[in-house]
Amino acid sequence: MFKFSDLLIPVIQAPMAGGINTPQLAAAVANAGGLGSFGFAYSSPEKIDADLKATTALLNAAHSKRVNANFFVFQEPEMPSIDVQNQALADLRTVLSKRPISVEIPKPPYIPNLKDMLEPIWIHRPDVLTFHFGLPEQEFIERAKELGIQVGITATCIDEALKIQATGADFIVVQGIEAGGHRGIFHPDQADEKLSVSELLKQLQAHVSIPMVAAGGIMNGRDIQGVLALGAVAAQMGTAFLVASESGASPAHRRYVLNEHGRGAQFTQAFSGRPAQGILNQYMMEMKNKTYLPFPIQNLLTASMRKWAGEQDDGEYQNLWAGTAYAKARAMSAQDLMKTLQAELISLKNHP
Repeated sequence: MFKFSDLLIPVIQAPMAGGINTPQLAAAVANAGGLGSFGFAYSSPEKIDADLKATTALLNAAHSKRVNANFFVFQEPEMPSIDVQNQALADLRTVLSKRPISVEIPKPPYIPNLKDMLEPIWIHRPDVLTFHFGLPEQEFIERAKELGIQVGITATCIDEALKIQATGADFIVVQGIEAGGHRGIFHPDQADEKLSVSELLKQLQAHVSIPMVAAGGIMNGRDIQGVLALGAVAAQMGTAFLVASESGASPAHRRYVLNEHGRGAQFTQAFSGRPAQGILNQYMMEMKNKTYLPFPIQNLLTASMRKWAGEQDDGEYQNLWAGTAYAKARAMSAQDLMKTLQAELISLKNHP
């Protein structure tokens, strides 16, 4: 049974969907003494199976199961009125009018079948299974626990954390407003407290008894030490691994993380229909105050644009997810980054 105390370095490489997580990245982090992850939000069961097989082949014997498989908890979206659909389509077509990109209103099904997606998990039995956007069905939590898989769920406020604890989940991923990518808030149409990771950790210390993993703006050893001092058992780091040599991030994504520090990171719903934080680009600016469809219909609507932008190496029309501290990212291999983080933690311990 996995325990956070088993980690040689208290670091989880964050699950990042869309091809950023690779078997090479997850295995490098695990072999260095951390926990590697996959963001399987949109993956087919066949792809999940293949990625887990490929990762297992790269892991050393001691860490043969040290993988976190992450899934979105999708809610079936309600398609808005024809007028709203037409306005969303018109807005997007206007923004893309000078580019050879065809966009159409998506057809159902809009969400994947989580039960089917989890089938490879029950076969491969990675150490950890996590969920984002809410609570999964209780049967999935119970099945994981029966198989000795630790279960974690993202919280952005106390109310969500208490609901997670009540499910019998093993730990909480405490997501601060600094985190890149999709905000894990259960109900995106409700008020977001927008707490920093440190503020949320402080609040949760008195209210939850299960372990907390901190996520958001954590880029180096000092950042890790800071969240551990606030009660976290580990730090989940995504942006820090975006430019690792094993990352599947696009060339444009890497360039913007390393070079476009003046842009800053902002939240947008224009790519997927849900709040997500990334490096400010032309698309995000042009879509401000425009109409968009619910998540994940908007994500399907913009798929052709994002594919085209990737093929053209155009960073202005890709979703360049990154946290607020992305300027601190360091281009090196994941193995070297893990060694660097470990050295920084040791140095801070010896010279506080």
